[in-house]
Amino acid sequence: MAGESKGLRGRQTVRDMVLSMLAVGGVVWIGYLFLPHDADSVPPLKVEYRVEAASAKRAAPYQLLAPQGLSDKWRATSVSYQPATQSNGKGNVWHLGFVTPSGQYAAVEQSDVPRDALLSDKVAGGRPDGTSDVAGRTWERVQGDKARALTVQDGVGTTLLTGTASYDELAELAQALK
Repeated sequence: MAGESKGLRGRQTVRDMVLSMLAVGGVVWIGYLFLPHDADSVPPLKVEYRVEAASAKRAAPYQLLAPQGLSDKWRATSVSYQPATQSNGKGNVWHLGFVTPSGQYAAVEQSDVPRDALLSDKVAGGRPDGTSDVAGRTWERVQGDKARALTVQDGVGTTLLTGTASYDELAELAQALK
């Protein structure tokens, strides 16, 4: 009798363990369905750049440019100005990044380092790709491995509009620069 009781208890223990695992697995599965797990569904934070641009304009040794009049579909996502003393040999650096209306990335990059140094830093594998006339200026086109750019030299500063955005969107950004 004692032997039968032990065998029955052993089967119940295994059965109880399997039922418990199924219950826990069900809870985990339901949690997985209802909790967000797609990182791409969260839009990047929008930042305000006008105050930072006004400050940087006073400090920059070149004509610092920031867009005015872009539609609300352009979302600024990053902004910074670093003087030459803090930029690890990259000169005085202005950066303003956007998500474009088509969901691509575009950035205004300005520095007083030589144009080729800025290009090689920001557009890997960049090759000349013609020119674009925007707002009365001729911008050089550069096509890189993963990004493209429009660039213009202005006195001591180089302005580079770069990102995964199309040349048309980069030209729209160039048109808004003031």
